[in-house]
Amino acid sequence: MARDDPVRSRTDTTTDTLPNLITIVGRGVPSQFEIAVDGEIEMVADDPVAEATIVSEKVAEGTIDVGVQRFRFSGEMANVRVVDWNGVPAPESSSTPNVHVDYDVPEQ
Repeated sequence: MARDDPVRSRTDTTTDTLPNLITIVGRGVPSQFEIAVDGEIEMVADDPVAEATIVSEKVAEGTIDVGVQRFRFSGEMANVRVVDWNGVPAPESSSTPNVHVDYDVPEQ
């Protein structure tokens, strides 16, 4: 799947236009995630392709097992879907990643 818009690097000043933050924390089990917003979304990473994450204008999807992936976005959270390696969704699976959504977070 190709990106609709180019991904901005984290050196851009995107705080004004993308003030909100989503943090996905892996639990050591390969899992998939899809997050959708009603504004714009971008990954906070030097190279989202290396993270195997696809980001379009309003949706980000990818995989995670360990570590943290962050996304900045505008608007409101529309949908979050996380499933473990067997396809079992949260909250039925305790292996799915944690997802934190914070609004009006200054860029660090």
